[in-house]
Amino acid sequence: MLRLNREYIDDLSKRGEWKAAGIALPAYDIGEAALRTVRSPRWLHFGVGNTFRGLIAMLQQRLLESGEADSGIIAVEAFDYDIIDRICAVYDNMTMLVRSSQSDGVLMNVVASVAEALRTDIDIGRLREIFCSPSLRMVSFTITEKGYDLTDMNGEMIQTIRDDTSSGLWRVRHILSIVTSMLYERFKAGGAPIALVSMDDLDRNGDVLRDAMLKIAGEWCAGDFMDDNFIGYLEDDSMVSFPFCVIDNIASSPSEPVREMLTDAGVADMSPLITARGACAAPFVNAELAWRVVMEDKFPAGRPPLEKAGVCFADRKTVRDSGLVKLSACFNPLHAALAIIGCLLNYEDIAEEMSDPVIKALVMKVGYEESLPTVAASGVFNPEAFLRETIEDRLTNPYLHDTPGRIAADMSRKLDTCFGATIRAHMERSGLNADGMIGIPLVIAAWFRYILGTDDNLMPMRVSFDPALSEIEKCLDGVRAGDPGSYRTHLSSLLSDPFLFSVDLREAGLRDRVESLFVQMLAGEGAVRRTLMSNLLL
Repeated sequence: MLRLNREYIDDLSKRGEWKAAGIALPAYDIGEAALRTVRSPRWLHFGVGNTFRGLIAMLQQRLLESGEADSGIIAVEAFDYDIIDRICAVYDNMTMLVRSSQSDGVLMNVVASVAEALRTDIDIGRLREIFCSPSLRMVSFTITEKGYDLTDMNGEMIQTIRDDTSSGLWRVRHILSIVTSMLYERFKAGGAPIALVSMDDLDRNGDVLRDAMLKIAGEWCAGDFMDDNFIGYLEDDSMVSFPFCVIDNIASSPSEPVREMLTDAGVADMSPLITARGACAAPFVNAELAWRVVMEDKFPAGRPPLEKAGVCFADRKTVRDSGLVKLSACFNPLHAALAIIGCLLNYEDIAEEMSDPVIKALVMKVGYEESLPTVAASGVFNPEAFLRETIEDRLTNPYLHDTPGRIAADMSRKLDTCFGATIRAHMERSGLNADGMIGIPLVIAAWFRYILGTDDNLMPMRVSFDPALSEIEKCLDGVRAGDPGSYRTHLSSLLSDPFLFSVDLREAGLRDRVESLFVQMLAGEGAVRRTLMSNLLL
């Protein structure tokens, strides 16, 4: 059996076995690249999830293989330390990448560009050393949308941030507090330039990251924990830049069919595990073959030549427009709809959902009729072609085995990104009609119905983690699936909540519609499907 570790990868006698298994190995000296990375770090990344391991690390590997780079990436985890201890450490920081498309089938690669993997709780000294190194050019992030939240649904600063900003710089827990404190060390060490790149699915993600760090730094300056001049360093984009970035790639949760595929190919020890945080993690990442990365070219200390790995660099407006095409029209809204409805209708695979004519009709309504008219070509993305590819090829990819429950996680932080801009456009632009929308209101109503934790057969179901779950459950207290009479305007305040939506659904003319659809979905077994069918005129 083949094993994912340096001993087996470096063993020249095993090369034929890897090739026979259809697995491509890194075409560079892994050990030398790792040594150069540790000695002279250039790229640090926070968030050791599937998008990082399956796409971002693969891009750097391409540069290493082509000779365009001679060092890799240092990865840092601030939330789920089992990823470091039980995945990275066990498999020598390597990942088995399994990529697929309907047209090209499955490709398998070993990705080894991660040279060092750190935990923010026990490796703080090493982090400080890295941040103070003048060689460091770039710090990037895939920490999910909730990782940037400093306040809760009530607009109050969350407890972790309150604790961090009141106790000084060295007893901090929130990832952005840690990064801000590390950047302050860099400032004190001479203030070398650097780029901080959010790669998460947020509109204007660079601004979101910048604003959050300035808020934390401002609190510390007010408490006399740091030099006020640090704020000027953060605000000077010739020293510290926050480029916009868009990543388009599906990297799903580890699936049993992919594990079986790897085992059949002769690779040992590929079983997923459940971390202490409740996440499913594995030494492999299964992702789609298609990917796009668009990034603002603003790096005051220089950057890797990622354009030679396929990344598109552009100005800020182009990146932002490209993000809107993906986030608000041609992908994320459809993914969100499939996640919510799929959970309620007991689907376990996104691709299987797309064969359901009722769900497919909802996706077409949200995509073509309501979202697509609100975006224009970005100079990088053609919206019509993007949407067609999403519906006809990507969401129907049977190799991904992506689950609705994975995508439904943290949905309170995704609703506005997926639907807010579209609703605002329908309110503001001539020729569009917000109160005529039905697809997006159906999805929003279904999400609140999903929060009740009861499926369309009126059976208990698991609700994915969400940072606002407890607050929303309190608002829905007393509402019972199967009993429409239990509803007493519970949604009224939520539909105007700026934490969930940047637009007031009452002003958009959609509050009554969402409430009506929600009540329809409460009306007994099968009510969710019936509501979809009747309102989509099926």
